[in-house]
Amino acid sequence: MSSSEKPLLPWRKIGTDALAVVLIVLTLTAFQVFPNPLIPNLSFSSNQSVALADELNNIPVSPGNTHSFIAAAVQRVGPAVVRIETETTITKRVQDPFFDDPFFRGFFGEEILPNPPQEYHEQGEGSGFIVEPNGIVITNAHVVSGADKVTVTLKDGRTFKGEVRGIDELSDLAVVKIDGENLPVAPLGDSSQLQVGDWAIAVGNPLGLENTVTLGIISTLNRSSAQVGIPDKRLDFIQTDAAINPGNSGGPLVNAQGEVIGINTAIRADAQGIGFAIPIDKAKSIKDQLARGEKVSHPYIGISMIPLTPSIAKEYNKDPNTAFMLPEINGVLVVKVMPKSPSAASGFRRGDVVTEMDGQTITTPEQLQNLVENSRIGEALSVKVQRGGHTQVLTVRPAEMKE
Repeated sequence: MSSSEKPLLPWRKIGTDALAVVLIVLTLTAFQVFPNPLIPNLSFSSNQSVALADELNNIPVSPGNTHSFIAAAVQRVGPAVVRIETETTITKRVQDPFFDDPFFRGFFGEEILPNPPQEYHEQGEGSGFIVEPNGIVITNAHVVSGADKVTVTLKDGRTFKGEVRGIDELSDLAVVKIDGENLPVAPLGDSSQLQVGDWAIAVGNPLGLENTVTLGIISTLNRSSAQVGIPDKRLDFIQTDAAINPGNSGGPLVNAQGEVIGINTAIRADAQGIGFAIPIDKAKSIKDQLARGEKVSHPYIGISMIPLTPSIAKEYNKDPNTAFMLPEINGVLVVKVMPKSPSAASGFRRGDVVTEMDGQTITTPEQLQNLVENSRIGEALSVKVQRGGHTQVLTVRPAEMKE
């Protein structure tokens, strides 16, 4: 070998056949070190490599699940997922740039304005899923709210007229009834058992594309409605990166077993891969009331609040123009007390710091809100507050929130 030649790297000397053997051994070793969670109890030692193909071929596969657990889950829930089309009548007048000028209206009067109000039909679309064989369908309130006509189409092509039985705006849930018998039913899971990282499968009709399935994971749990950007709701959401688009609203979020764990509801328009679903346990707790046409009660106490930490309080207290000094503690700061509310009647004041409610430590507004939401109307709740350096205990009785 001349001095100008560079020595071959060791793997270049091995040869093609030997290299193939090395790659196979390395691949099998990798499978042994990082086992496939979908193929349990397989060991890939050198003595067993010969039987690898036979072992893989003998893995039991359930009927209808010849491709993946995703396909099996979709087959289980898919027939019960429906498309919901709505029609809403809107009365409005088309504006005229000349006749709607304030000078013209003031000079000639309103009665001679042209273009009287006309009726327009606004179309909407969403998803839902059947939970009882006689035709009880769960969807989002915002899918069917205000609709004059609701049409429900099953995956097999059958079409039914839908009757909106009940709507709860605060939880964004609704029940629609269709007339049918022995209809396919979506199995309901248990959202309280979810963990971050679990599989999440979104099924629905996004953008009018029927029977669309997307896959992701549970990104986080108990995401408050305020964090999602819809503070007028009373919800803690499941966050997922499974793709959710307009038209998915009301459709099911499904686990790896094909059970509904949530109702797809919202997305963040300024982000990708961030969607939100209502936990199915919330829907299970009120679906029967909605199906009977009953109003769902939501307790409230009537305060606006923000989280407080020692650092926030310390920064606030530095301002010489502050109306009062804040205790440098963790809690919830009351920034407004609504007139004639239960909180007003109980003696709450702006600047109170709530540290405890009904024996539970309070550090976030979401904690306080959940305790109130899960209380009973008229039930006495003991609330510990810090006010002006002193601790006080107030008793508040939640009232029913009016729409």
